Amino acid sequence: MPTIRSGARDHSPSRVQLEAVVDISTKELYDAIAFENKAGGAWTQGWAVKYRGDEWNREKLKVFVVPHSHNDPGWLRTVEEYYQERTKHILSTVVGALRKDPRRKFIWEEMSYLHRWWQDASDSEKQDFIRLVKSGQLEVVGGGWVMNDEANSHHFAIIEQITAGNLWLRDTIGVTPRNAWAIDPFGHSATMAYLLRRMGFANMLIQRTHYEVKKELAQRQSLEFMWRQGWDSANSTAIFCHMMPFYSYDIPHTCGPEPAVCCQFDYWRLVRVGQAQRCPWGYNPEEINEGNVRERAMLLLDQYRKKSTLYRSNTLLVPLGDDFRYVTPQEAELQFTNYQAIFDYISAHPELKASVQFGTLEDYFSTLRDEVARSTKSSSRANEDEVPGFPSLSGDFFTYADRMHDYWSGYYVSRPFYKAVDRVLEHTLRAANILYVFTHAKCRPKDTSSFPASYSNAIVSASQNLALFQHHDGVTGTARDHVVEDYGTRMHTSLVELQAFMAASVEALLLQQQCKSENFRQWYEPEESRSKFNMLAVKKSVRLASGQARRVVFFNPLEEAVEHVVMVVVDDPAVCVFGPSWASVDSQISPEWDETGSNLSTGRHRLHWTALVPALGLATFFVSSAEGVADGSSCKRAVPARIRVFNSDDKFSCPNGYSCSLETVETLEITNGFQTLGFDSTTGMLRSIQISKAASPSTLVAVEEDVAYYSSAGSGAYLFLPDGEAKSLVQAGGLVLVTEGRAMQEVHVVLKTSIGGGELSRSARLYHSGATGRKSVQALSVEINYHVALLDHRFNNKEIIARFKTGIDSGRVFHSDLNGFQTIRRETYDKIPLQGNYYPMPSLAFVQDSRGKRFSVHSRQALGVASLQTGWLEVMLDRRLTQDDGRGLGQGVMDNRPLNIVFQLLLEENVTSSASFHQKLSVPSLLSHRVGAQLNYPMHAFLGKIVESSVVIQETSMDTQWSSLASAFPCDLHLVGIKALRPSQLEDVEYGLLLQRRGWDESYCRKGGTDSCSTLATSAKVDLHSTFSNLVVSKVTPSSLNFLHDHAETLPGRKGAGASAAGIGIVEMSPMEIQAYKLMVE
Repeated sequence: MPTIRSGARDHSPSRVQLEAVVDISTKELYDAIAFENKAGGAWTQGWAVKYRGDEWNREKLKVFVVPHSHNDPGWLRTVEEYYQERTKHILSTVVGALRKDPRRKFIWEEMSYLHRWWQDASDSEKQDFIRLVKSGQLEVVGGGWVMNDEANSHHFAIIEQITAGNLWLRDTIGVTPRNAWAIDPFGHSATMAYLLRRMGFANMLIQRTHYEVKKELAQRQSLEFMWRQGWDSANSTAIFCHMMPFYSYDIPHTCGPEPAVCCQFDYWRLVRVGQAQRCPWGYNPEEINEGNVRERAMLLLDQYRKKSTLYRSNTLLVPLGDDFRYVTPQEAELQFTNYQAIFDYISAHPELKASVQFGTLEDYFSTLRDEVARSTKSSSRANEDEVPGFPSLSGDFFTYADRMHDYWSGYYVSRPFYKAVDRVLEHTLRAANILYVFTHAKCRPKDTSSFPASYSNAIVSASQNLALFQHHDGVTGTARDHVVEDYGTRMHTSLVELQAFMAASVEALLLQQQCKSENFRQWYEPEESRSKFNMLAVKKSVRLASGQARRVVFFNPLEEAVEHVVMVVVDDPAVCVFGPSWASVDSQISPEWDETGSNLSTGRHRLHWTALVPALGLATFFVSSAEGVADGSSCKRAVPARIRVFNSDDKFSCPNGYSCSLETVETLEITNGFQTLGFDSTTGMLRSIQISKAASPSTLVAVEEDVAYYSSAGSGAYLFLPDGEAKSLVQAGGLVLVTEGRAMQEVHVVLKTSIGGGELSRSARLYHSGATGRKSVQALSVEINYHVALLDHRFNNKEIIARFKTGIDSGRVFHSDLNGFQTIRRETYDKIPLQGNYYPMPSLAFVQDSRGKRFSVHSRQALGVASLQTGWLEVMLDRRLTQDDGRGLGQGVMDNRPLNIVFQLLLEENVTSSASFHQKLSVPSLLSHRVGAQLNYPMHAFLGKIVESSVVIQETSMDTQWSSLASAFPCDLHLVGIKALRPSQLEDVEYGLLLQRRGWDESYCRKGGTDSCSTLATSAKVDLHSTFSNLVVSKVTPSSLNFLHDHAETLPGRKGAGASAAGIGIVEMSPMEIQAYKLMVE
C-alpha cells in the first residue's frame, strides 16, 4: 500500500501560508483555453489523431481492456427496483462468466449493490466471488457504498459512505481496494483526491470533466497526473490520477477517438442478436470469425494506437462497458468471446508490437508503474508516492460541460429540499454516533437487546441511507420523482430512529442510576418532529398549565462550548426560564410568524434565552409557567418583544399581548451592539452592515440584498441554461415586521413580487451575547432565513436566486468551498457563458478586496453560487423546470417542496491587508470556521415530561449537566466525528476518531473573533488518552481515514498519569489535514 502520510508535523499557527508548486493548475488551464468549441472531425471535441508507427519500437503497446458495468443505486428506478430487474443478474452473470476462463477480468464499484446481492447469493456464488477477487480476476474498485457526487456532498458524508463500503468489504470479502473509479460524477473535486490518498488508495480514475479541458490536457499528453492539493507545499497529498479523454464512458467513446469505429466493437449491439441500441453512426458490429479477424483486429488496434498517443506511456486503459451491462450470460459471452478472438490474433502477430488482454485497474496501474520504473530506472513501484515523468496538477474540475455551452451547474441546486434533509441526516448521524460512544461506555450492554446496542441496527441503517443519498443521482437531485421519494423516505425513517435513540441517550447520560431498563422512564422526546419525508420539521410547542414546568435539554455536538441564544415554542407567553441550577434566566417572548400566510401570527410564541452548553455535552434548562411557580423560586417573566410594522395592510393585526407600532421611515435598523443592519423599509431588503469597534471608527459596508429569477426554456435537472440576465422579483410594499428584544432582533418580510406574493419570505436576525457581555460567535454574524415555496405554474421555468451586492472591490474573483473541507479560488470569465461561471457551494463562499474587507455567506446545505460582477455574490435557492434537458432523466423538476434556506453572513476586516491577495491561497478565518461549524452542526434540543415545578426542584435522580471532554479542544482542532466502527460489537469495541486541524487566515482574527480562543499551536497538548473524561482509552492507533490501514506505530495505552513515554498519544498534525485514530477503551 502507498504511504499514508499526514504531512510534516507542524507546531506553527494553523494558517495556510504557502501554495503548492505544481506543473499545471486548473486556473492556468482556464486562463489558457479559448473555449471556442472548435469541431475536430471524427473526434468532435478533439482533432484528427495520427501516429507515426514507430512509437512502440522500444516498448510495445500494452492494452488492458477493462470490462465493467455502471450500476446507479437509483436514477430512473429505485435502488431496489434496479437490483431486482438488473443488478442481481449482472453480478451472477459476471461470476459465472469469469469462472469459465481465467483470462477474463471484471471490475465492480458499488458496495450497496454487492451488499444487497450478498443477502441473496448462494454459498457457492459467494465462495466463487471471493476466490475471483483474491485471484485478481475480479477487482473491487473504490469500494464505497456508492460512487458519490463530488459537488454537493460534504466531506463528512463522503468519508462515511466510503468507510461504510470499505469496512463491509474488508469484513465480508477480506480485501482492501487500492484503486478508485469515478466515471459518472458530474465534475470532480480536489477533496476526493485528498480523501482517497489519506485512505490508502494508490491511484484514481475520473471521466466527466469539461471537454475543452480534456482536449488541452490531451494535447499536452497530461491526461495522467499527480493530483495534489493547492495548499500542500510539503507534497504529501499527491495521488496518481488517470483522466479518460473522450465524451463518455460507454464503449463507443472508450476504445479510441472515433466513436463510429468503437461502436462496432460493442457486441451487445449485434443486429438480431444483441439487445442494446444500434450504433447511430450506421456501422454495426460483426461477430469475429476466421474470415474477418485480421481486418477487425487491425481496425480496433488502430484506435488503441491513436488513443495511446494522448498519454505518456505505452500502457493503455480501455474500459469496456456502460450502464447496467452484462445482465445476461448471452451478453457476457458475446463480449468476452469476440474480444478474446481479437486478442489472440494480435498476440499471434508480434510484428504488431502490441499485447491486448482483459484487465483490471490494478493490472493497468501496476503495469504502467513498471514501465515507468524501467524507462526512468527509478524505484517507482517501491515508492508509490510519485510516478516520475508525469506532471503535478492542482485545482478542481468544475463546472463540467459535455458539449457546446451545456454546463452542468443546475444540479448544484435541483431538489434543494432533499439537499437540506441530507445535511440534517448528516449532522444528526454525527451527533448520534457521539452519543452512542459515550452511552456504550457508560451502559456496557451485555447483549444486543440492551441499551444502546439495541439501536445498533438503526445506527448502521442511518449510515447506509446517508451513504446511499451521496450517489451522484441522489444528492444531486437528478433522479425520477418516485426515486427521490424513495431516497427521502429512507432518510426520514433514519432521522426518526436516530432522534429516538438520542432522546434515550440524553436520559441515560443524565441518569445517576445504572442503565437498566427498569430505570428508563422515556423521559425525553425530540423538540422537533417530521410528520412525513417531504415535510419541513415542526417545533413542538411547550404547553404548560399553572404550576407546571418542563425540562429542555440541549446537546452540543461541537468540540467547543457554545453560547447561543436558543429558542423553543410555547403556547402561553406567561412563562419564565430557569437554568441548570434553577436560577431564573432572562428571556424574550415574541410572536411566531407564519412564513408566508396572510394571517401572519400562528398564535404560538417564540421563547428566546441565552444558553451556555459544554463541549460535547448536555445542559438542562427549565421552562415554567409564570403562574404558580414553586415557593422560593424567583421567576423572571419572559419580556415581550417590541413589534414595528411597515407597509401594513388591513389583513395584519397585532398579536395579543404585544405592542405594535406602525412606522413609515425609509431606512430601518436593528443592532446588537457588535453590528448594525440597515434595511429598505419599503421592500424589507438588507442594504448595509456596520461593524462596531471599541477603539476605532466603525466599518460600514454596502450589502444590497435582492431576490431575483432567471427564466429558461432549456434548463433541466442537470443543466442551467438561462435565457438572459436575472430579473429582480422584489417590489415595494411587502409587509415588514421588525421584532426587537433583549435576546434577538429580526426583520421579517413577506415579499411582494412581480409574479405574485406570499410564496417567498425572508427573516434577518441578530442575536445578542449573554449576560457576561462576552462576544459569542452567534452575535458576530447575521442569520438570514429564506422561506421558498415554488409550488404552482407561476414559477415554471424560473430559477430563484438571492443576490448580495457589496461595496467590496473583489474584481472578478471569489472563493467557494469544496465539500466543506477547503476553499478554492474562482474567477468569472467573459469567454464562458453565465451558467459556466456558476460553481458548487456546499457550505461557503466569500468575496474580498485588497483593502482587507471580506464578505462571507455560510450555508447549511449545498447550493450553487456565482460572482458575476465585482463585489457580488449570488446563490441560487430553488428551480422549477417543466422540461427535460436531454441527459436521460426524461422529466423536468416539478416536485418542489416548501423549504427554509438558512445563511450566516459574516463581514470581516483583515488587519494585514495585501494588494496581491488575488494570487494568494485564501482560507477562512478562525471565526468563519466557527460560524460554519455552529451552523452545520447545531445543538439538538429535547423536551422532558411535563411535571409540577415543585417536583422538578426536588428531582435528584437526574443530573442537569454532562460533558464528555476533560477540556475543550483548541479552536482550530475540529472533531470530524467519533463512532463505533462496528456498532453491534459488544466486546473489545473499537472506536474511530477523526480530527481536522483547520487551516485559517490569521490576518483576519487572532482569537477566533471572540474573547477566548486558543489554537493547537498555543494551547496545552491534546492527549487522546485523557481528552475524553468518560472514556478510559487503553490504546491509540493512527489509521487511514477509512480505518483500514493502521500506521506502523501503535501508541500504547497508559493506565495513569505518566505511565507512558512523553508525547505518546499527543495530537500533532499540519494545517488542513484530517487524521484518523482507532481507540480501544477499557
